[in-house]
Amino acid sequence: MFDFSFGEMLVVALVALIVLGPERLPKAARFAGLWVRKARAQWYAMKNELEQELASEELKRSLQETRQALQDAEAQLRQASADLPKALEPPPAVDTRHDD
Repeated sequence: MFDFSFGEMLVVALVALIVLGPERLPKAARFAGLWVRKARAQWYAMKNELEQELASEELKRSLQETRQALQDAEAQLRQASADLPKALEPPPAVDTRHDD
């Protein structure tokens, strides 16, 4: 999450030791660790919720596309079934008699 080098962490630890003193430093470190864990847990929870929402949106979009494809196929089938009686009609009889 944060990118600290070992040297930077050492400087922070020394400053904390000087400011807080050796008596209060362990308690402050535990308190800071608790808040870091809480922040990390919140971050992961928010990340998981966002990923679930994106997956849900993708699923909705896929479902809508599938529904549209089915509606298009249904329309084509209805049109084909409406055209079927016309295609099955016998061709008109041709009068081969000649009236001379």
